[in-house]
Amino acid sequence: MFRLFVSLFLSALTLSAQAEVRLLTSIKPLQLVAAAVQDGVGQPDVLLPPGASPHQYALRPSDVRRVREADLFYWVGPDLEGFLPRVLQGRDKPSLALQDEPGMQLRHFEALHDEHEEAGHDDHEHDHDHRPGSLDAHLWLLPANARVIAARMAADLSQVDPANAARYQANLKAFEGRLDQLDARLKARMAGVAGKPFFVFHEAFDYFEAAYGLRHAGVFSVASEVQPGARHVAAMRERLQKAGPSCVFSEPPVRPRLAETLTAGLPVRLAELDALGMQAPVTATGYETLLQNLGDGLAGCLEAL
Repeated sequence: MFRLFVSLFLSALTLSAQAEVRLLTSIKPLQLVAAAVQDGVGQPDVLLPPGASPHQYALRPSDVRRVREADLFYWVGPDLEGFLPRVLQGRDKPSLALQDEPGMQLRHFEALHDEHEEAGHDDHEHDHDHRPGSLDAHLWLLPANARVIAARMAADLSQVDPANAARYQANLKAFEGRLDQLDARLKARMAGVAGKPFFVFHEAFDYFEAAYGLRHAGVFSVASEVQPGARHVAAMRERLQKAGPSCVFSEPPVRPRLAETLTAGLPVRLAELDALGMQAPVTATGYETLLQNLGDGLAGCLEAL
């Protein structure tokens, strides 16, 4: 269906060889992949500002206008950006929900494990859908999925901007080569920390963990605006005590207020993992920086235990 939209769009689109394709993504990780493909030709834009949650975002009129005017628009899908479907109904240019792209390797949240329950895992406290069986929409954290996304973008850009098709395909090949090298380095480093216990405040890293043989020991899922009760905190601390020396990861820009209370007096290290690549530059190698920072954050903490 998306290819048909592109074909129809091409018949009405009049881009000169020098015109830059207006490519817009919903979130920064997709922008980073697009930047690799457009390197030397154009600069992709991103809808959500730094630090904004893709799960809950209120579009401004200027945001709606940017969505409707972009030549190509990429988003993860309704399982992540639930605010977008209504806006996209008024769009007459190609849009692609990447969770529907053939070749994507998708994961679904598993049934609650005993250890999650002991850790205080409570699905009613989530600000988005992590129910058992629901789609884990953090699909960009699997390098194999980034390859699929980049290939789709390169194909679409080549159709919309045929004058630069060779450059897009060359950029794609270079991106894939860099990912091969990074993947090998990450696998070697992660092998040294596999089995060491760590906990997360947000179940966002399962794709990355699956790629590199890791598995979090528990999820401390608490609503940011609600301080859990004493019984809840005690259950989470008990889980940490049983684990022994471990790491607890939150996500920037805000560390949960509970973190220090939860870990006080325990052999636990607090650190951050950035699933959205907030610190990654929007350059040809920005996506690799996102993955490298995740690997450094995980291994750096676990190696120090």
